[in-house]
Amino acid sequence: MHKISALPTEQVQTYRMGAPDGYGNPPERAISDGGGNPCRHCLKYIPAGKEMLVLAHRPFPETQPYAETGPIFLCAEPCARYEDKDGVPETLTDSANYLIKGYGSDNRIVYGTGIIAPQAQLTEAVANIFIRPNVAYIHIRSALNNCYHSRIDRA
Repeated sequence: MHKISALPTEQVQTYRMGAPDGYGNPPERAISDGGGNPCRHCLKYIPAGKEMLVLAHRPFPETQPYAETGPIFLCAEPCARYEDKDGVPETLTDSANYLIKGYGSDNRIVYGTGIIAPQAQLTEAVANIFIRPNVAYIHIRSALNNCYHSRIDRA
């Protein structure tokens, strides 16, 4: 069993207070149209008409050649962090495919782990990547836009 981890609440709170994003800019504010705006904290879709933050996120502790940065959405209002240990979050149930990649404890891509996995086979694909002992965690990204969704840690 593996654990899907949403962005930490402390980090999301700093973004909500205007902390700079992965490119040094304050998060932008926008109104959700109700489709395709997944919050990376609650891992639910931001309802139509609700305010959201749009920002560049780098889910790595420091810059380095493998530290990808990309756009994400967050609920502008406080939301509960996704904590379900057994289920699949709402934001990982609607796309046909996801890009998943394993990373080592040095936060660099472990070559040979990046694949486009069909949603129905995501659990199996994650288990196959974690067979490799040098994989510390996995990122789930959009297969179409490369947007960061969440992180999967060894349980």
